[in-house]
Amino acid sequence: MRFIIRVVVNAFALWVVTLIPVLQVSVIAFPPGGDLQLVLTLLAVAAIFALVNTIIGTVVKIVAFPLYILTLGLIGFVINGFLLWLTAAITSGFGWGLRVEHFWWGVVAALLISLINGVFGFILRPQRKRPRRD
Repeated sequence: MRFIIRVVVNAFALWVVTLIPVLQVSVIAFPPGGDLQLVLTLLAVAAIFALVNTIIGTVVKIVAFPLYILTLGLIGFVINGFLLWLTAAITSGFGWGLRVEHFWWGVVAALLISLINGVFGFILRPQRKRPRRD
């Protein structure tokens, strides 16, 4: 269930990023390209992005751990941009999906996606029940 929520939030974040034209990030919908196809494409790209982030992102972050220490965590922005660019490369091979024109705008887009995911993660986080004190 958490994966589905994560995919939906990622899809929303990707959609918001594609609305900002200066970032030069766009989504090419499934043919014939209607609204339903756009939503399905966003969900598919978000699922692929979640998988890339989980599998490849974990390995890259472990390998780049010394760089995290040296740059005080700023390399994380570049790594997230790389993972977004990698997702775009994977999905563009299918003829649909994410399109990132420039790597550094992809880094900024990944930062915005992370911020949106953080806000929604905070809002949608399950609350722990506190024991009642009578």
